[in-house]
Amino acid sequence: MRIIIVGGGPLGVSLAHILVRDHHEIIIIEKDTNKAREIAETLDCTVIQAEGTRPDILEKAEIGKADAVVAVTTHDQDNIIIGLIARTFSVREIIIRTDDARFLTVAKQLGFRHIVNPPQTTSVIISDALRGVDTIELSTLVRGDVRFMTAIVGGKQEGKRLTALEPPGKTEYIGLYRGETFHFRGENPVLKAGDEILVITTEEKGEQIARLFRGEESSLPV
Repeated sequence: MRIIIVGGGPLGVSLAHILVRDHHEIIIIEKDTNKAREIAETLDCTVIQAEGTRPDILEKAEIGKADAVVAVTTHDQDNIIIGLIARTFSVREIIIRTDDARFLTVAKQLGFRHIVNPPQTTSVIISDALRGVDTIELSTLVRGDVRFMTAIVGGKQEGKRLTALEPPGKTEYIGLYRGETFHFRGENPVLKAGDEILVITTEEKGEQIARLFRGEESSLPV
């Protein structure tokens, strides 16, 4: 795969090491001169020292040929902008990092499916550990093409029952978050705009499910 990583911090560099080892073609964009030089000296990949939110820089990195764009700078706004630019180039996989929970919500409302929020994930694991609870990350349960994903309910689907939206084959609704409250599927809650639906499905159905809950499709193929 041809993967563009924007942000040469610890997360971006660690990811690049793994991907280079797995023989992917990696392009890192890092605006800090010293960081960019250090990465270029230690990693077998292309490094561009520039501001990653600039469309001309992303075009220089040949974003139109990228299989994935990973935006992991330390600025949530920049990562969302990079994701939006990548979307205009029809990049197949877009992964963005957010540190602020408010921007996590914004990113979900914009339809991004792959969002990493290190503070939220880490704080939950630590707080559970302090209570003596051994938390199992969903990512450790994923095998093959099975995926856990979330979809945001749009205004067109507000007022409907969760079970009224028939899922495609090999898909199950687990429930939904409304703010900090979780409602299980068995409660058959009435949908409200902004609800976050938790779904288990296959990789190929992800975008279809997102469109269904945004109200862009009335039904989905099995």
